[in-house]
Amino acid sequence: EENDYEMLFVCNRFRPLRQNKGIRLIAVHERKTMPSQNIQWFPGHMAKTRRLIGENLKLVDIVIELCDARIPRSSRNPEIETLCRAKPRLTLLTKSSLASPEATKEWIRALSLRGANVMAIDSQNGYGISQIAPKVREILSEKIKRYEEKGAVGRSVRAMIVGIPNVGKSSLINRLTGAKKAKVEDRPGVTRDKQWVPTSIGIDLLDTPGILWPKFDDRETGENLAFTGAIKDDILDTEELAARLCMKLLNCAPQAFLTRYKLDEKALEGLEMWEIFEAVGRKRGFLISGGEIDYDRTANVILDEFRSGKLGPITLEKVRLQQSI
Repeated sequence: EENDYEMLFVCNRFRPLRQNKGIRLIAVHERKTMPSQNIQWFPGHMAKTRRLIGENLKLVDIVIELCDARIPRSSRNPEIETLCRAKPRLTLLTKSSLASPEATKEWIRALSLRGANVMAIDSQNGYGISQIAPKVREILSEKIKRYEEKGAVGRSVRAMIVGIPNVGKSSLINRLTGAKKAKVEDRPGVTRDKQWVPTSIGIDLLDTPGILWPKFDDRETGENLAFTGAIKDDILDTEELAARLCMKLLNCAPQAFLTRYKLDEKALEGLEMWEIFEAVGRKRGFLISGGEIDYDRTANVILDEFRSGKLGPITLEKVRLQQSI
């Protein structure tokens, strides 16, 4: 079907299973994978969205691109750059309350230096929302002036909202309209068709489904998208994903990770990825018969707590010199 993921592969995953007499390896055969693996995939509805964006650009004055403030580089879909090149664009770093404020400022500075119109917002607490309309009118000032000279005073601006899945498009629309006009869930793939939504701020919004791109060329991008929930957990090996997230957090937000899971930094020195993952499960008491770690429960808690901000505001990507963003 059009909405199904067009992917077919089997991965053999090995993970340690601790017993009283050492460690043995268990092979787990699953139709799941990690986004860092060299796979190509493209959901049917995303191909449809790409066509939808191209066909409807002529109807709008500006494109509002939403990126996740926790992963500003990884959440910038390169296809949006190509598809929307001819239109003015405003980039919004969403979910800013979940990201490091200092890192967000650095990203805004770096993107602005490259000529982007960018600002941070948060649809949950309303941060930055009131500045969107003034910024849009500033970007379109010349076009609005031409409309007014032709007698179209007060004409609504038409904007297309684009972005990756689960980046907060529906939440933003509902915040701007003051009503539940768009369906909101904390998972990717909720919005399926385009929808025009009028607002009280003089901007008509064209919402589009989230769109990823056919192939992730580097491991970091795919993993960051999976960490933040832009890729459906259903098609991922969430246990390995959570174990990799532990390593990522130890690197970019060690104190937040250690504090949340009551871990001792020295005790973790020299441990492998799965051993650190198991340490989290053991500290939380996620054990099954025989004293083994409940991998599934541990993975779900680690992913859910990061995504909901329970570890505090964390940005997974830093601005790097000479980095393409």
